[in-house]
Amino acid sequence: MIYRFRVILDNDTDEDVFRDLEIREDDTLEDLHNIITQSFGFDGSEMASFYRSDDQWNQGEEISLFDLSEDGSARLMNETSINDVTFEMQPKLIYVYDFLSMWTFYVELAEIVEETEGSDYPNLMFVQGQVPDDAPDKIFKAENDDDFNEFDDDLDVDDYDNLDFDEHWN
Repeated sequence: MIYRFRVILDNDTDEDVFRDLEIREDDTLEDLHNIITQSFGFDGSEMASFYRSDDQWNQGEEISLFDLSEDGSARLMNETSINDVTFEMQPKLIYVYDFLSMWTFYVELAEIVEETEGSDYPNLMFVQGQVPDDAPDKIFKAENDDDFNEFDDDLDVDDYDNLDFDEHWN
């Protein structure tokens, strides 16, 4: 079967920037990574990851291009077929390319169709919009934690004799 994806750039412009792609269901996420980078004009040399996502685009399990974990336990794109992580009941992925610039894309399975004889896959079906020169700025907000106060430790920093140091610091 052929999976048709719409890959939408998360950007801060008024213009919609997306690509419609076709790829075989048993191709790997690395194959999907390659067609995404090519279709958006990136050279593909930067670190990237897919994240499983729910219907509200909440970021879930990471599937990485390279294993950077200390214990070698990361799930890798080249070992993960597309139909293992994306299907009709879970059609959304988040894709992040170049962790210094944080190009972020919403990847959604649009439909599953029969393979067309004589067609080459993966296939770029449709292009909308131009990629901006620079990645959109990302604003990260921490959850509000009103219970934490870094200065609420009942220590009197002016009372040097009772600070409970085991050693004397010069």
